[in-house]
Amino acid sequence: MIEYDFESFALAHDPIASAVGLAREAVDDYVLYEGAGEWCFAAGRLATVTMDAQRIYCRCGDTEYVREWSGSPGSALHAALAQLPIDDWHAYGRVNFGFAELLAHVRRRGAAPPSGPLVRLIVPRTEVRLNGRRVSIRSVEVSDRDRIRAQLTAPAQSADHAAVGIDIRTGESAYRGRVTQAVKEIRQGQYQKVILSRSVRLPFPVDLPATYELGRRANTPARSFLLRLDGAAAAGFSPEVIVTVDEDRRVATQPLAGTRAFGRGARADAAARTELRTDPKEIYEHAVSVLAAVGEMRTICAPESVSVEEFMGIRERGSVQHLASLVQGVLADDRTAWDALEAVFPAVTASGIPKRESLDAISRMDEPRGLYSGAVLRISHSGALDAALVLRAVYQEGDGAWLRAGAGIVADSVPEREFEETCEKLGSIAPYVIPMNPRSG
Repeated sequence: MIEYDFESFALAHDPIASAVGLAREAVDDYVLYEGAGEWCFAAGRLATVTMDAQRIYCRCGDTEYVREWSGSPGSALHAALAQLPIDDWHAYGRVNFGFAELLAHVRRRGAAPPSGPLVRLIVPRTEVRLNGRRVSIRSVEVSDRDRIRAQLTAPAQSADHAAVGIDIRTGESAYRGRVTQAVKEIRQGQYQKVILSRSVRLPFPVDLPATYELGRRANTPARSFLLRLDGAAAAGFSPEVIVTVDEDRRVATQPLAGTRAFGRGARADAAARTELRTDPKEIYEHAVSVLAAVGEMRTICAPESVSVEEFMGIRERGSVQHLASLVQGVLADDRTAWDALEAVFPAVTASGIPKRESLDAISRMDEPRGLYSGAVLRISHSGALDAALVLRAVYQEGDGAWLRAGAGIVADSVPEREFEETCEKLGSIAPYVIPMNPRSG
């Protein structure tokens, strides 16, 4: 059984700069994940678990196997992680939006299986947790701990380049046309709500660690992340969690639906907040999202344990403010954290209602989503899970980099307003995108 050693000491610099410094020096895959005031940096591949539509691939040390799976993908992932010869493991990774097509209760009837990897998890060789002014390191190698300690105690280095302007108003006519079509289909009774998105392509490679640091200091996310996994990379400031499960089996999801701009001055922000709380379209969009979340939670929680807290509160997330509610319960005895993720995936605020019909509309009217509106997560041997919804992010793969944002379309949606909403959301990431410095890239 592989075991970790542990070390803790005072943190010399603030946690954001320290975490970004670790990411910048990483030579292998890594995930940086922030939640509840703690930054977790997971680096190196002690073990990997990868899933596509037919098979699950596991590797730990010199042992590797490939198996076909059937039934519940979450159960297959749970079993694969449980079989790892690692004591006290934590796994980090990504779940692409296409994972929804593996779920029997939402996948589109007659649709071809999605292609490519849909889940990629690493159990790290080294895990660093930065909390306030303390740092703790778990690693299987003394040399890795020594290297991390040296990096965290070295003098801080400041970035020598800045963000550039990005035109986020591209493709307006095409997006408005898709919204018009969705409103028509909703009024015909095909579905109640769908999230349609648009991408903004960037003409340069992005310095993701620098972008993350600048953007995180300007944003107020529910979660944030920076990752490089199997050739794909992203940095983002998630406005909501898809689902959390703690070690006491308490489950929570927080649907955000209903949006107005934020950060335009106290008077304008207050006026927008009042409008958000009184606009019938925004209230309806939020209410149906909460109702859907309650129904999903009841499928995996103990009877009578599901409740709604903070109904229609306000959450300020960077350049926008949202209506927010908290739906919580207690996981049923025969359920796991993976069952909880399956029940609420994809997030209702990033797909639509009903989910199967909204997925069909997305497949017809949106370009393939990849990681966008999927999840970045961490999961523990203890059964705890924390999964962030992937929005407000910059994505990079191969020679391409892009931003992406969407809006929730209902029967009363106005195409011009929905386009403006995508611009407001892009304002949480676009002003902080830093090109790769040719000298470092």
